[in-house]
Amino acid sequence: MRHDPTSRGLTSDNHAGAHPEVLAALNLVGAGHQRAYGEDVYTQHLEKTFRRHFGPDAQVFPVFNGTGANIIALEAVTQRWGAVVCSRRAHLHEDEGGAPEHMGGIKLLAFSSEDGKLTPHMIDDAVSNAGDVHSAQPQAVSFAQSTELGTCYTLTELRALTARAHDHGLAVHMDGARLANAAVSLGTGLAACTAEAGVDILSFGGTKNGLLFGECVVVLNPSAVSGVPYLRKRSTHLASKMRFLSVQFEALLEGDLWKRNATHANGMAQRLSVLLSQVEGVTVSRPVDANAVFARFPARSLARLRDRYSFYVNDEERREVRLMCSYDTTDEDVTSFGKAVTESMR
Repeated sequence: MRHDPTSRGLTSDNHAGAHPEVLAALNLVGAGHQRAYGEDVYTQHLEKTFRRHFGPDAQVFPVFNGTGANIIALEAVTQRWGAVVCSRRAHLHEDEGGAPEHMGGIKLLAFSSEDGKLTPHMIDDAVSNAGDVHSAQPQAVSFAQSTELGTCYTLTELRALTARAHDHGLAVHMDGARLANAAVSLGTGLAACTAEAGVDILSFGGTKNGLLFGECVVVLNPSAVSGVPYLRKRSTHLASKMRFLSVQFEALLEGDLWKRNATHANGMAQRLSVLLSQVEGVTVSRPVDANAVFARFPARSLARLRDRYSFYVNDEERREVRLMCSYDTTDEDVTSFGKAVTESMR
């Protein structure tokens, strides 16, 4: 074994392994033969599962990763001259290596905000040049729930944002890499904060909530979306042995595993934020809405912590660190880090 299986951290929820129930489901489908390219019984059943959670119109398309899901979804709601309104801090804008532009030919219209959220006013600004042949034409809005800064749109904010987008004739895409965490934080089901809030197409995350690999493009409003099956194939995301993608989402959604995992991760983040806020000189710098904790540390403390832990520094100048809790984060993980923070202040 090339790593210590007891090793854990607070760097990313992508660092966690796969949940035992997901691994058990994968083992179940490994025996025997099944038809390829989504014609297997597990993928065929998956749409029924998604419709129970996202509404009767939901159509589901498993893909390999989140970048692929986002690009396929946005290609399905834009034309070749279209632009997409997003936050400057969006994963779409900062962390996908130019893939939307390179793979999808999509112009991103990025707006800055302190909390990582878009507002209806930003959409108004984005469409101010609509119809000008010299400008890329806004055709969709994309936002993450929860955001890259750990914040969650409230249901009121979601409805206001989607309504303004639709008023301007724009489709609405949600990057739901951490949608489960957001839904738990809001105390809602998955449909209430997606389809019922006006979202047209969704990238639904699994990897950050206990899956081995895989995300899904979920069409919530078929009248606003076209061509997803063909875009998925053209984008190299049509898996031959798709049952291994699909059964993971079945394990996540058939029962309450999605909610249990997200509830645990969110709870650990709340506990971590309480511990950090009790250390003099440390500031929890952003609302802890889901499973991310942002905190600022004195320079000496941060240097000492870096010697012992791996984590993402969100803002070097402000010495602001992002700490992520996962479905398998333990009380001991949180307590040990809190103790290390206290020691680093001496």
